Amino acid sequence: MRYELAVREWAELGEGPTWDPATGRLIWVDILSSRIHTYAPGSGRRSVMATEQHVGAAKPRAGGGLVVSLRDGIGLYGPGDGFRWLVRAPVAGRRANDAAVAPDGALWAGTMRYDEAPGGGSLARIAPDGTATEVLGDATVSNGIGWSPDGRLMYYIDTPTRRIDVFDFDGQLAHDRRPFVSIEASGGYPDGLAVDVEGGVWVALWDGSAVRRYAADGSLDLTVELPVRRPTACAFGGPDLTDLYITTARAGQAAPHPLAGSVLVLPGAGRGLPGYSFAG
Repeated sequence: MRYELAVREWAELGEGPTWDPATGRLIWVDILSSRIHTYAPGSGRRSVMATEQHVGAAKPRAGGGLVVSLRDGIGLYGPGDGFRWLVRAPVAGRRANDAAVAPDGALWAGTMRYDEAPGGGSLARIAPDGTATEVLGDATVSNGIGWSPDGRLMYYIDTPTRRIDVFDFDGQLAHDRRPFVSIEASGGYPDGLAVDVEGGVWVALWDGSAVRRYAADGSLDLTVELPVRRPTACAFGGPDLTDLYITTARAGQAAPHPLAGSVLVLPGAGRGLPGYSFAG
């Protein structure tokens, strides 16, 4: 399996790819440049929207527009051009990081400190009405989130642990956290993840120059080497959800690879699960 270049870009910290079936577009963010990008593979059309704060994630809303995880909280764009805060709870020295929409339409949003201080981040569930419930209050770099095909398991990454953890999931709450897989030191750090229809978990390895697929039982099934040092996250997209899109970063590298910051794609990697839209 070989990568292809989907979008040439120079993102400082490309993250959070998400396929929006309503528009046939890939949505992703450049966290440190405060930008939301879209790309329509069918037409090649792209767009870039600036945000006023560092943006950890942008996900489609059920009624149109986007829900965004910003430095100071959760905001809503559209439908149309308007913006409003849904949850505003700034914490000095902390910013948003990865987020995902659960099967019930709630947003699960992670945070981290800029200095990556241990225990300085969090994971919270944001209900469609804006009710925020802290699930984890001692994360360090809250990252990839995803659900099993039957919705009974939730996968989660706190990057410095070098683990993908798994929770039992009852539709709204996650409990009984336990390790799913551990990444060896030479493999880099787990970052963003995606789950396929067979329950396989795909993970981008920061400082590992690769994306891996772990089978539902936690066994390593596939490793795809990439030219960039810092792939950040992955998501299935395209009309049949068979292409795996991979965001990458240039940040923290004195001489990044020429494709660092671009979006790569593994055509025909598998078949992903349909995504969910935020119900608020």
